[in-house]
Amino acid sequence: MNIENAQVQMRKGILEFCILHIISRGEVYASDMLDELTSARIMVVEGTLYPLLTRLKNAGLLDYKWVESTSGPPRKYYILTETGATFLKGMNDTWQELSQSVNSIVSKTDQNQTVKNGHPKDAEPLSTVNNNDPEPPAGSFN
Repeated sequence: MNIENAQVQMRKGILEFCILHIISRGEVYASDMLDELTSARIMVVEGTLYPLLTRLKNAGLLDYKWVESTSGPPRKYYILTETGATFLKGMNDTWQELSQSVNSIVSKTDQNQTVKNGHPKDAEPLSTVNNNDPEPPAGSFN
């Protein structure tokens, strides 16, 4: 398995969520979204953004308006619809639950508290306990 492919898939999985969050702050121009996504290392390919924005608009989650520009052609600014705001709230709730769940698993790994076969990683296997010992090993339940 290729790590770069796995990383791309993880980023793609949350791209829509991040785009909706950016738009939820107020009217936003596509290149500003692209700059923020790129600086956050979520997305670096411009060709991914525009089709996704079109899909989100067609789904009724966002809309856009044209604003005249003093330095060139009019600009398209994206805004969240009411349906989009409701959808984002649901995604936000799911993100909170999911991130807490993932963090609880990752933090246990980070703390080196990995459990294997129901026993702490560093626990002595039961097969090495000698039942003829005069005193049981510390922590045993004899």
